[in-house]
Amino acid sequence: MDSAVSLVVIGRNEGDRLRRCLTSLPRSSGPIVYVDSGSSDGSALMARSMGIEAIDLDAAIPFTAARARNAGFERLLEICPEMQFVQFVDGDCEIDAGWIEQAQAFLLEHPRVAVVGGRLRERFPEASIYNRLCDLEWNTPLGESAWCGGNTMMRAESLREVGGFNPALIAGEEPEMCVRLREKGWTIYRIDADVALHDADMHRFGQWWRRAMRTGYAFAEGAHLHDGSPERYCVREVRSGWLWGLAIPVEALAAAWPTRGLSLLVAIALYGVLFAKVWRHACRSGLAKGKPVAIYAWFAMLGKFPQAMGQLRYCILRWRGRKSALIEYKSMVPSPPVLRGKGLG
Repeated sequence: MDSAVSLVVIGRNEGDRLRRCLTSLPRSSGPIVYVDSGSSDGSALMARSMGIEAIDLDAAIPFTAARARNAGFERLLEICPEMQFVQFVDGDCEIDAGWIEQAQAFLLEHPRVAVVGGRLRERFPEASIYNRLCDLEWNTPLGESAWCGGNTMMRAESLREVGGFNPALIAGEEPEMCVRLREKGWTIYRIDADVALHDADMHRFGQWWRRAMRTGYAFAEGAHLHDGSPERYCVREVRSGWLWGLAIPVEALAAAWPTRGLSLLVAIALYGVLFAKVWRHACRSGLAKGKPVAIYAWFAMLGKFPQAMGQLRYCILRWRGRKSALIEYKSMVPSPPVLRGKGLG
Protein backbone atom coordinates (compact mmCIF):
# COMPACT_ATOMS: atom_id res chain seq x y z
CA MET A 1 0.00 0.00 0.00
CA ASP A 2 1.28 3.44 -0.92
CA SER A 3 2.31 5.25 2.27
CA ALA A 4 2.89 8.62 0.58
CA VAL A 5 0.81 11.40 2.08
CA SER A 6 -1.74 13.03 -0.21
CA LEU A 7 -3.11 16.49 0.58
CA VAL A 8 -6.51 18.18 0.40
CA VAL A 9 -6.66 21.96 0.70
CA ILE A 10 -10.00 23.74 1.04
CA GLY A 11 -10.70 27.45 0.76
CA ARG A 12 -13.14 30.24 0.10
CA ASN A 13 -11.91 33.76 -0.69
CA GLU A 14 -8.68 33.34 1.28
CA GLY A 15 -6.71 35.65 -1.02
CA ASP A 16 -2.99 35.83 -0.29
CA ARG A 17 -3.47 33.44 2.65
CA LEU A 18 -4.13 30.68 0.13
CA ARG A 19 -1.00 31.51 -1.84
CA ARG A 20 1.09 31.18 1.33
CA CYS A 21 -0.72 27.93 2.14
CA LEU A 22 -0.05 26.31 -1.23
CA THR A 23 3.56 27.47 -1.24
CA SER A 24 4.12 25.77 2.13
CA LEU A 25 3.00 22.33 0.91
CA PRO A 26 5.71 19.70 0.28
CA ARG A 27 5.78 18.77 -3.41
CA SER A 28 7.81 15.64 -2.66
CA SER A 29 4.79 13.96 -1.08
CA GLY A 30 1.66 12.61 -2.75
CA PRO A 31 -0.80 14.46 -5.01
CA ILE A 32 -2.40 17.73 -3.91
CA VAL A 33 -6.00 18.74 -4.60
CA TYR A 34 -7.45 22.18 -3.89
CA VAL A 35 -11.23 22.42 -3.46
CA ASP A 36 -12.83 25.84 -3.82
CA SER A 37 -16.20 26.77 -2.33
CA GLY A 38 -17.39 29.53 -4.63
CA SER A 39 -14.53 32.01 -4.25
CA SER A 40 -14.84 35.30 -6.11
CA ASP A 41 -11.14 36.19 -5.90
CA GLY A 42 -9.74 33.76 -8.47
CA SER A 43 -8.44 31.27 -5.91
CA ALA A 44 -8.97 28.19 -8.09
CA LEU A 45 -7.20 29.78 -11.06
CA MET A 46 -4.30 30.76 -8.85
CA ALA A 47 -3.98 27.18 -7.55
CA ARG A 48 -3.92 25.83 -11.10
CA SER A 49 -1.23 28.34 -12.05
CA MET A 50 0.91 26.76 -9.31
CA GLY A 51 0.48 23.30 -10.82
CA ILE A 52 -2.15 22.13 -8.33
CA GLU A 53 -5.36 20.45 -9.39
CA ALA A 54 -8.38 22.55 -8.39
CA ILE A 55 -12.02 21.53 -8.02
CA ASP A 56 -14.82 24.10 -8.17
CA LEU A 57 -17.80 22.94 -6.12
CA ASP A 58 -21.23 23.26 -7.67
CA ALA A 59 -22.82 26.44 -6.29
CA ALA A 60 -26.28 24.88 -6.58
CA ILE A 61 -25.50 22.78 -3.50
CA PRO A 62 -24.86 24.61 -0.19
CA PHE A 63 -21.16 25.08 0.56
CA THR A 64 -19.65 23.54 3.69
CA ALA A 65 -16.08 22.74 4.67
CA ALA A 66 -17.14 19.12 5.18
CA ARG A 67 -18.45 18.89 1.63
CA ALA A 68 -15.21 20.38 0.30
CA ARG A 69 -13.05 17.93 2.24
CA ASN A 70 -15.12 14.99 1.02
CA ALA A 71 -14.81 16.16 -2.59
CA GLY A 72 -11.04 16.43 -2.28
CA PHE A 73 -10.75 13.04 -0.61
CA GLU A 74 -12.89 11.37 -3.26
CA ARG A 75 -10.75 12.88 -6.02
CA LEU A 76 -7.57 11.62 -4.34
CA LEU A 77 -9.05 8.12 -4.17
CA GLU A 78 -9.60 8.30 -7.93
CA ILE A 79 -5.98 9.36 -8.46
CA CYS A 80 -4.43 6.88 -6.01
CA PRO A 81 -6.97 4.31 -4.76
CA GLU A 82 -4.33 2.66 -2.54
CA MET A 83 -3.70 5.91 -0.66
CA GLN A 84 -2.96 5.31 3.00
CA PHE A 85 -2.76 8.82 4.53
CA VAL A 86 -4.33 12.16 3.71
CA GLN A 87 -3.43 15.54 5.18
CA PHE A 88 -6.27 18.06 5.29
CA VAL A 89 -5.28 21.72 5.20
CA ASP A 90 -7.40 24.85 5.55
CA GLY A 91 -6.59 27.55 3.03
CA ASP A 92 -5.74 30.07 5.74
CA CYS A 93 -2.93 27.90 7.14
CA GLU A 94 0.71 27.20 6.29
CA ILE A 95 1.96 23.67 6.98
CA ASP A 96 5.05 23.40 9.17
CA ALA A 97 8.11 22.07 7.35
CA GLY A 98 8.50 19.00 9.58
CA TRP A 99 4.87 18.13 10.23
CA ILE A 100 4.12 15.72 7.39
CA GLU A 101 7.02 13.41 8.25
CA GLN A 102 6.27 13.42 12.00
CA ALA A 103 2.56 12.76 11.59
CA GLN A 104 3.13 10.04 9.00
CA ALA A 105 5.67 8.28 11.24
CA PHE A 106 3.23 8.35 14.15
CA LEU A 107 0.42 6.80 12.12
CA LEU A 108 2.73 4.10 10.82
CA GLU A 109 3.70 3.21 14.39
CA HIS A 110 0.11 3.28 15.74
CA PRO A 111 -2.22 1.29 13.44
CA ARG A 112 -5.41 2.03 15.44
CA VAL A 113 -4.95 5.79 15.42
CA ALA A 114 -7.24 7.27 12.77
CA VAL A 115 -6.32 10.93 13.14
CA VAL A 116 -3.20 12.71 14.37
CA GLY A 117 -3.05 16.41 15.12
CA GLY A 118 -0.56 18.78 16.70
CA ARG A 119 -0.10 22.39 17.75
CA LEU A 120 -1.73 24.98 15.52
CA ARG A 121 -0.25 28.43 16.05
CA GLU A 122 -1.65 31.80 15.11
CA ARG A 123 0.44 33.60 12.49
CA PHE A 124 -0.15 37.09 13.91
CA PRO A 125 -1.17 36.63 17.58
CA GLU A 126 -0.28 40.22 18.45
CA ALA A 127 -2.27 41.74 15.59
CA SER A 128 -5.49 41.72 17.62
CA ILE A 129 -6.92 40.39 20.85
CA TYR A 130 -9.10 38.05 18.78
CA ASN A 131 -6.10 36.51 17.03
CA ARG A 132 -4.52 36.05 20.44
CA LEU A 133 -7.61 34.22 21.65
CA CYS A 134 -7.35 31.84 18.71
CA ASP A 135 -3.72 31.11 19.55
CA LEU A 136 -4.74 30.22 23.11
CA GLU A 137 -7.65 28.13 21.86
CA TRP A 138 -5.38 25.97 19.67
CA ASN A 139 -3.26 24.96 22.70
CA THR A 140 -5.10 21.74 23.53
CA PRO A 141 -3.74 18.87 25.69
CA LEU A 142 -1.36 16.27 24.27
CA GLY A 143 -2.18 12.58 24.04
CA GLU A 144 -5.37 10.74 23.15
CA SER A 145 -8.16 13.16 22.37
CA ALA A 146 -11.90 13.11 21.77
CA TRP A 147 -11.79 15.37 18.74
CA CYS A 148 -9.56 17.00 16.14
CA GLY A 149 -9.38 20.19 14.12
CA GLY A 150 -9.29 20.75 10.39
CA ASN A 151 -5.52 20.61 9.88
CA THR A 152 -4.89 16.97 10.68
CA MET A 153 -3.54 13.86 9.03
CA MET A 154 -6.00 11.00 8.70
CA ARG A 155 -5.82 7.35 7.84
CA ALA A 156 -7.72 6.88 4.59
CA GLU A 157 -9.03 3.49 5.71
CA SER A 158 -10.74 4.96 8.78
CA LEU A 159 -12.20 7.87 6.86
CA ARG A 160 -13.72 5.53 4.30
CA GLU A 161 -15.12 3.31 7.06
CA VAL A 162 -17.21 6.13 8.56
CA GLY A 163 -18.22 7.65 5.23
CA GLY A 164 -16.14 10.81 5.55
CA PHE A 165 -17.34 14.11 6.97
CA ASN A 166 -21.01 15.00 7.32
CA PRO A 167 -21.49 17.42 4.39
CA ALA A 168 -24.62 18.95 5.90
CA LEU A 169 -22.77 20.49 8.87
CA ILE A 170 -21.79 24.15 8.48
CA ALA A 171 -19.32 23.86 11.39
CA GLY A 172 -18.00 21.30 13.87
CA GLU A 173 -17.67 18.62 11.22
CA GLU A 174 -14.33 17.34 12.54
CA PRO A 175 -15.44 16.61 16.15
CA GLU A 176 -18.66 15.05 14.86
CA MET A 177 -16.69 12.73 12.60
CA CYS A 178 -14.47 11.82 15.57
CA VAL A 179 -17.55 10.59 17.44
CA ARG A 180 -18.24 8.14 14.62
CA LEU A 181 -14.58 7.11 14.44
CA ARG A 182 -14.45 6.29 18.14
CA GLU A 183 -17.65 4.28 17.84
CA LYS A 184 -15.77 2.12 15.31
CA GLY A 185 -12.88 1.59 17.70
CA TRP A 186 -10.48 4.16 16.25
CA THR A 187 -8.58 6.69 18.34
CA ILE A 188 -7.59 10.33 17.82
CA TYR A 189 -4.25 11.60 19.03
CA ARG A 190 -2.44 14.93 19.44
CA ILE A 191 1.35 14.84 19.35
CA ASP A 192 3.89 17.41 20.52
CA ALA A 193 4.63 18.93 17.12
CA ASP A 194 3.69 22.08 15.22
CA VAL A 195 1.16 21.49 12.45
CA ALA A 196 0.78 24.87 10.84
CA LEU A 197 0.48 28.61 11.15
CA HIS A 198 -3.11 29.82 11.07
CA ASP A 199 -4.20 33.28 9.96
CA ALA A 200 -7.48 34.06 11.72
CA ASP A 201 -7.44 37.62 10.40
CA MET A 202 -9.88 38.80 13.09
CA HIS A 203 -9.70 42.46 13.94
CA ARG A 204 -13.27 43.35 14.87
CA PHE A 205 -15.52 42.38 17.75
CA GLY A 206 -18.27 41.50 15.27
CA GLN A 207 -16.06 38.89 13.65
CA TRP A 208 -15.36 37.24 16.99
CA TRP A 209 -19.08 37.36 17.85
CA ARG A 210 -20.10 35.61 14.62
CA ARG A 211 -17.43 32.97 15.11
CA ALA A 212 -18.77 32.27 18.61
CA MET A 213 -22.31 32.10 17.19
CA ARG A 214 -21.12 29.50 14.70
CA THR A 215 -19.66 27.47 17.56
CA GLY A 216 -23.00 27.55 19.37
CA TYR A 217 -24.82 26.47 16.24
CA ALA A 218 -22.37 23.56 15.84
CA PHE A 219 -22.85 22.52 19.49
CA ALA A 220 -26.63 22.43 19.09
CA GLU A 221 -26.53 20.49 15.86
CA GLY A 222 -23.95 18.04 17.20
CA ALA A 223 -25.98 17.39 20.34
CA HIS A 224 -29.08 16.75 18.24
CA LEU A 225 -27.25 14.28 15.98
CA HIS A 226 -25.68 12.29 18.81
CA ASP A 227 -27.91 12.93 21.82
CA GLY A 228 -28.40 9.18 22.18
CA SER A 229 -24.70 8.34 22.24
CA PRO A 230 -23.16 7.18 25.55
CA GLU A 231 -20.82 10.18 25.68
CA ARG A 232 -23.71 12.65 25.24
CA TYR A 233 -21.79 14.58 22.60
CA CYS A 234 -22.00 18.38 23.06
CA VAL A 235 -24.87 18.08 25.56
CA ARG A 236 -22.82 19.66 28.34
CA GLU A 237 -21.73 22.54 26.09
CA VAL A 238 -25.30 23.21 24.95
CA ARG A 239 -26.63 23.23 28.52
CA SER A 240 -23.89 25.66 29.51
CA GLY A 241 -24.81 27.95 26.63
CA TRP A 242 -28.50 27.96 27.54
CA LEU A 243 -27.76 28.59 31.22
CA TRP A 244 -25.17 31.35 30.98
CA GLY A 245 -26.12 32.87 27.67
CA LEU A 246 -29.90 32.96 28.02
CA ALA A 247 -31.51 31.66 31.22
CA ILE A 248 -29.56 33.67 33.80
CA PRO A 249 -29.69 37.05 32.00
CA VAL A 250 -33.40 36.67 31.12
CA GLU A 251 -34.35 35.70 34.66
CA ALA A 252 -32.20 38.46 36.16
CA LEU A 253 -33.82 41.10 33.95
CA ALA A 254 -37.34 39.74 34.53
CA ALA A 255 -36.86 39.86 38.29
CA ALA A 256 -35.01 43.18 38.37
CA TRP A 257 -38.07 45.30 39.14
CA PRO A 258 -39.69 43.14 41.86
CA THR A 259 -36.32 42.52 43.56
CA ARG A 260 -35.26 46.18 43.24
CA GLY A 261 -32.19 45.22 41.27
CA LEU A 262 -31.04 42.44 43.59
CA SER A 263 -31.42 39.85 40.83
CA LEU A 264 -28.95 41.81 38.70
CA LEU A 265 -26.39 41.79 41.50
CA VAL A 266 -26.86 38.05 41.93
CA ALA A 267 -26.34 37.54 38.19
CA ILE A 268 -23.14 39.61 38.27
CA ALA A 269 -21.90 37.49 41.16
CA LEU A 270 -22.66 34.29 39.26
CA TYR A 271 -20.73 35.49 36.23
CA GLY A 272 -17.87 36.32 38.58
CA VAL A 273 -17.90 32.69 39.72
CA LEU A 274 -17.85 31.53 36.10
CA PHE A 275 -14.92 33.85 35.35
CA ALA A 276 -12.98 32.45 38.31
CA LYS A 277 -13.75 28.88 37.27
CA VAL A 278 -12.44 29.42 33.73
CA TRP A 279 -9.42 31.27 35.13
CA ARG A 280 -8.49 28.32 37.37
CA HIS A 281 -8.97 25.83 34.57
CA ALA A 282 -6.74 27.83 32.20
CA CYS A 283 -4.02 28.10 34.85
CA ARG A 284 -4.09 24.43 35.81
CA SER A 285 -4.15 23.15 32.24
CA GLY A 286 -1.29 25.40 31.16
CA LEU A 287 -3.50 26.94 28.50
CA ALA A 288 -2.26 30.43 29.32
CA LYS A 289 -0.10 32.29 31.81
CA GLY A 290 -0.13 35.82 33.15
CA LYS A 291 -2.34 38.47 31.57
CA PRO A 292 -3.65 36.19 28.76
CA VAL A 293 -5.43 34.10 31.41
CA ALA A 294 -7.68 37.01 32.31
CA ILE A 295 -8.32 37.80 28.65
CA TYR A 296 -9.17 34.19 27.89
CA ALA A 297 -11.47 33.86 30.91
CA TRP A 298 -13.28 37.11 30.10
CA PHE A 299 -14.02 36.14 26.50
CA ALA A 300 -14.91 32.57 27.45
CA MET A 301 -17.55 34.02 29.77
CA LEU A 302 -18.70 36.63 27.23
CA GLY A 303 -18.83 33.99 24.52
CA LYS A 304 -21.78 32.30 26.22
CA PHE A 305 -24.07 35.00 24.80
CA PRO A 306 -23.30 34.56 21.09
CA GLN A 307 -23.12 30.80 21.71
CA ALA A 308 -26.71 30.85 22.99
CA MET A 309 -27.73 32.92 19.96
CA GLY A 310 -26.19 30.31 17.67
CA GLN A 311 -28.02 27.53 19.51
CA LEU A 312 -31.27 29.47 19.27
CA ARG A 313 -30.70 29.96 15.56
CA TYR A 314 -30.30 26.23 15.08
CA CYS A 315 -33.46 25.44 17.04
CA ILE A 316 -35.56 27.97 15.12
CA LEU A 317 -34.31 26.83 11.73
CA ARG A 318 -34.79 23.17 12.65
CA TRP A 319 -38.36 23.90 13.78
CA ARG A 320 -38.97 25.59 10.43
CA GLY A 321 -37.39 22.70 8.55
CA ARG A 322 -34.55 24.80 7.19
CA LYS A 323 -30.74 24.75 7.25
CA SER A 324 -28.47 27.68 8.00
CA ALA A 325 -26.20 29.16 5.38
CA LEU A 326 -22.52 29.43 6.27
CA ILE A 327 -21.85 31.67 9.26
CA GLU A 328 -18.75 33.44 7.98
CA TYR A 329 -16.67 35.78 10.06
CA LYS A 330 -13.87 36.57 7.64
CA SER A 331 -16.29 37.86 5.01
CA MET A 332 -16.70 41.00 7.11
CA VAL A 333 -13.18 42.03 6.05
CA PRO A 334 -12.76 41.40 2.30
CA SER A 335 -9.69 39.42 1.28
CA PRO A 336 -7.30 41.07 -1.15
CA PRO A 337 -7.74 39.67 -4.67
CA VAL A 338 -5.12 37.21 -5.79
CA LEU A 339 -5.55 38.09 -9.47
CA ARG A 340 -4.45 41.46 -10.72
CA GLY A 341 -4.28 40.93 -14.43
CA LYS A 342 -2.50 38.34 -16.55
CA GLY A 343 0.28 36.28 -15.12
CA LEU A 344 0.51 34.96 -11.63
CA GLY A 345 4.19 34.42 -11.18
